[in-house]
Amino acid sequence: MKGWLFAVPALFLLMNLIGFLLMRADKLRAQRGEWRIPERVLFAVSFLLGGVGSTLGMFAFRHKTAHASFRILLPLGAVFSIAVAALAEYGVWLAVCG
Repeated sequence: MKGWLFAVPALFLLMNLIGFLLMRADKLRAQRGEWRIPERVLFAVSFLLGGVGSTLGMFAFRHKTAHASFRILLPLGAVFSIAVAALAEYGVWLAVCG
């Protein structure tokens, strides 16, 4: 059961890395005029524990910052991701230690 202690933080880090890298990839594709990553994918990753990385990627690469939907929903996804990860980690700690 103690193996679960690292599952939530590992998933949180992985999804945020994916969100960050997707923003970079989409920015590069936009500059090259190539096929783009669908916005629904970017939003889905943001709300599936990748909100912090997606938001950081948006500002680091100055990508999608002109879109109000991204300026509002990605930070909201970050707050949601942090809340879900914190509650899940708290639940895991209660199950293991409590």
